[in-house]
Amino acid sequence: MRKSIATVCLSGTLTEKLTAASRAGFDGVEIFENDLLASPLAPEETAARTADLGLRIDLYQPMRDIEAVPEEVFARSLRRARHKFEVMRRLGADTVLVCSSVSPQAVDDDALAAEQLSRLADLAQEFGIRVAYEALAWGRHVNTYDHAWRIVATADHPALGTCLDSFHILSRGSDPKGIADIPGDKIFFLQLADAPLMAMDVLQWSRHYRCFPGQGGFDVAGLLRHVLNAGYDGPLSLEVFNDVFRQADAGRTALDGLRSLLALEENVGVSLLPAPVVPSGVAFAELATSDPEPVGELLTALGFHRAARHHGKPVDLWEQGEARVLVNAGITGRRSDTTLAAVGLETADPAASARRAEALLAPALPKRRAAQDVPLESIAAPDGTEVLFCATGRPELPSWTDDFGYTAESGTATALTIDHLALTQPWHHFDESVLFHRTVLGLSPHDTVELADPYGLFRSRALSASSDGPRLVLNLAPTPEEDGETRARHVAFAVDDIVAGVRRFRAAGAGLLRVPANYYDDLEARFEFAEGELETYRELGILYDRDERGGEFRHCYTETVGRVFFEFVQRSGGYAGFGAANAPIRLAAQRR
Repeated sequence: MRKSIATVCLSGTLTEKLTAASRAGFDGVEIFENDLLASPLAPEETAARTADLGLRIDLYQPMRDIEAVPEEVFARSLRRARHKFEVMRRLGADTVLVCSSVSPQAVDDDALAAEQLSRLADLAQEFGIRVAYEALAWGRHVNTYDHAWRIVATADHPALGTCLDSFHILSRGSDPKGIADIPGDKIFFLQLADAPLMAMDVLQWSRHYRCFPGQGGFDVAGLLRHVLNAGYDGPLSLEVFNDVFRQADAGRTALDGLRSLLALEENVGVSLLPAPVVPSGVAFAELATSDPEPVGELLTALGFHRAARHHGKPVDLWEQGEARVLVNAGITGRRSDTTLAAVGLETADPAASARRAEALLAPALPKRRAAQDVPLESIAAPDGTEVLFCATGRPELPSWTDDFGYTAESGTATALTIDHLALTQPWHHFDESVLFHRTVLGLSPHDTVELADPYGLFRSRALSASSDGPRLVLNLAPTPEEDGETRARHVAFAVDDIVAGVRRFRAAGAGLLRVPANYYDDLEARFEFAEGELETYRELGILYDRDERGGEFRHCYTETVGRVFFEFVQRSGGYAGFGAANAPIRLAAQRR
């Protein structure tokens, strides 16, 4: 289907917005009136620029406070409309959005609304323009799509139809099943937006917190199915008011928007995207550093051993059980701190995973490799993390481990796996990252959690493939100044006996995060423990959580090396969370 985006979704000048939409691959745009008014380009020049970019102007928006008003007020509105229709003719736009009135002068009279909209449509028809009437969720008298449709049906004018907007419909809790009663040719336009589920004034919700389909909590796909079943064959268009999008890079936002529509089409069964290949596990976590000694010392104290070295690069493979960490000493660029730079994901078909990623606009990363190196498919996540698709130790596929020559060093036999990876996201790319991991990698998002930091509040959202598959936790730093470039990330390892593990780590000299005594006083008030259990946690700095079903979570953290630290977790009783209740304690301790 044709895909369009409203210029209000993007930051920058009108020319910059049009360029971003074109480069992302959109077919058309909705031009928001304020963008045109602020542009130095005449309507004809805007039309030419749009056409040169391969775009069509699908909608001009919005006109407001038109219907169900006193005659003298409506006469002034018709005069205004004639001027706007002339501008639209110069633009080459043939559909105008008319929002239901919020004017205090509007009256609750559907017959008058239909009569005045019909007269507006008469004028529009003289210019070859169609009027798409939309119910604003906060409209004074018309605030539901079915009410707007009844008025359009009453007017019965060929140049008057309705515009359906997923936010206005779903934010009010309206049942979209009624869309089936609207003839497809009378749905003149469809605007799509998602939003996080929030308890707040709908106008403020709409103006500041909309997001692209798949980034929020609305069933946008379910609504779209009803619209398509009604016979709508126009463009899928994004109309998103979002404070972050207004400040973010327009090109990235446009790509993210198109990705959301591609995934939405797949969800409703009208696209042919390559099927998702959900990763089955984490093959490795790669740390980039200019000084491998401190992280090597910490890994050694944690029971890892340096098992192998890359045959052509300064990269060491550290192992303990099934957990693998690569330490890459060939770091380049402006930063020299140790950081979690890449993730290897186990997949049944690396090539198919790469095809899926390419179809969803994920940038493929060129690999500098020698002739003897194993070819690996890799892409860049929105935060810059390299994601590599791996097949480890399978005879039918090349394994990344073939690039490493194993040493004679041996480590402990401790059973260890990677439980999850926590990646701090840049301020402007949190929702983009959630959508990326959801659509490109096939991970399922958990609910968003807000965590208290001593200097602010940041959001956290986990994604996982299954109970035993990879888990990622995306964290948003409290302020733009503390973005994903400066905040630490971490790798969490699962252990069978965290008490024994921590005693061993401490004996080996590992630096573990110190937890304040007040935390354990609170634990004693919240939970009942077996005799001596809480004292052990207090002694060793182990944090504890318990869910409503009795599942338990014990975890501890190492001190930070560069911008990386490690976590050890022990899950029991089906606990599926990440100890969010303890995050403020960890954050405060790290601040110290």
